[in-house]
Amino acid sequence: MLNGAGMLIFSEETQTVNSFAVDVRNGLGQTGQKELLSKYLYDDVGCALFEAITRLPEYGLTRAEERILREHSDDIAEHLMAHGMVVELGSGSGRKTRQILEALAHYKSMTYCPIEISSEALVRCERELDDLAHVSILGFETEYLDGLGKAVARREPGDSVVVLFLGSSIGNFDRGPADEFLRKIRYAIKPGDMLLLGTDLEKPLTQLILAYDDALGVTGAFNRNLLARINRELGGDFELSQFQHVALYNARERRVEMHLRSMETQIITIDGTRFTLQCDETIWTESCHKYRRNEPSEMAWRTGFECVAQWVDGEWPFAENLFVAV
Repeated sequence: MLNGAGMLIFSEETQTVNSFAVDVRNGLGQTGQKELLSKYLYDDVGCALFEAITRLPEYGLTRAEERILREHSDDIAEHLMAHGMVVELGSGSGRKTRQILEALAHYKSMTYCPIEISSEALVRCERELDDLAHVSILGFETEYLDGLGKAVARREPGDSVVVLFLGSSIGNFDRGPADEFLRKIRYAIKPGDMLLLGTDLEKPLTQLILAYDDALGVTGAFNRNLLARINRELGGDFELSQFQHVALYNARERRVEMHLRSMETQIITIDGTRFTLQCDETIWTESCHKYRRNEPSEMAWRTGFECVAQWVDGEWPFAENLFVAV
């Protein structure tokens, strides 16, 4: 369909209420650590809150990536100039992507395919980028791998594809599943296609925690919005004021974990199913793994790629890594 501004968007009901309900029921019903899948944080409200997080002084990651893309845009574009299709997994507002598309558009016309599970994020992305000359935008409202498959199926004969997976999105996967996800990307594309992968690097603990537990409480609102979404969409009765946002660092796994801590013993009902939360028990909602500088090249080697370039920000340790499919 065409949105109001003219971008063609292919939409699928991939995240049905039924699958959401099943995942919530399984995550809250398991013994031991209760868990909700992080992908459900990113409904339209969650995407808007995350966009606000990226502008907070404590969250330097987005600014670091923007500096890399701005300062090295010509170098990145020279590596990617033969590619006629850019597919972005989780485009958000498209603000960072502008640097890449502007540089590439000097060489040739191209198709840009943002893939998002939020229709509102796709609309914001189109508004951000619709003034770019020589760039046509084809959006897919679906999950990453499904959208990637549909996008690359539309490549023109002889065109190469570059996949963008920016920010710290790969860090939301545990390390084994992260490798498996990269293998699935590799399976969906052809030899010579490329992947530009963002990885947040290790840094001092205080700096890490503040990035996920800001003074204004925006990250806490983003986290609690998942409970509000369950209330809105699944008929839950979470009392949001009874949950504290918590950011913890797991040194063994080298990741920041986001949790919601129950401030009292309580019974939650979701569509007739009751769940008990003890006082101080947490619901684990997201992981954000951190990497050493050499790890992306090792990940590439394990998953069918070769890392051919890396750019690192000097102010906030963050790496942009360019993989080529072999």
